[in-house]
Amino acid sequence: MQTSLPVALSAQLAMEKRLDTIADNLANSRTAGFRAEEVKFESFISRAAAEPVAFASTGETYVSTRTGEMTQTGNALDMAVNGNAYFAVQGPKGPIYTRDGRMTISETGDVMSLTGVPFLDAGGAPLQVDPSAGPIQIARDGMILQRGTQIGAVGLFEMPANAKLTRAGTSGFTPDRPATPLLDFGSVSVLQGFTEGSNVNPILEMTRLIAVQRAFESAANFIETSERSLDSAVAQLGQKA
Repeated sequence: MQTSLPVALSAQLAMEKRLDTIADNLANSRTAGFRAEEVKFESFISRAAAEPVAFASTGETYVSTRTGEMTQTGNALDMAVNGNAYFAVQGPKGPIYTRDGRMTISETGDVMSLTGVPFLDAGGAPLQVDPSAGPIQIARDGMILQRGTQIGAVGLFEMPANAKLTRAGTSGFTPDRPATPLLDFGSVSVLQGFTEGSNVNPILEMTRLIAVQRAFESAANFIETSERSLDSAVAQLGQKA
């Protein structure tokens, strides 16, 4: 049994998935709050042949939790998370968790994301302010004040350990387990007047892209050479027969 072809094909499938994630990361290298997608691969051993053969898995994606670059904007309606936590906005099927804290305030006082959905407090209720009460202040623990009076609090949430995150929109996620409202602000805080950029490193991703493209081409050349050798062997056997 010839094993070189299926092994090379498994490598190409794995590299194709890696190329897809790199392309998506590069496309969102300037997206606020975007978190890069990485891929981990495993080897599978097949014992169908005379000798064990290792195949590459197609890969399992996961979200990088590195913090993106913080930029001070001075805009009171911009906020960022300092630490490992997420804001929450209302999605069609429940909360969506995001690192993009750019806000707008509607005429009725609803605190909205730039995509037009409400930001949520720690209890999951939409945030509201008084649109006629002047500028808002946001404390490091997310408390919202207007004219020195506390009127609400921005919800911050922690993801469960080993939770699988599914993308919802450009920079949002929905976990496969419920997120937990943050109560301890010792290592996490809200930064008003800041935005968090994408955590994608464009130079690193471009380097990876070049390396994967070259590896993909090498695998394709190997498959082509292997097929020619097989065709030649079949032709020679046919002549002898």
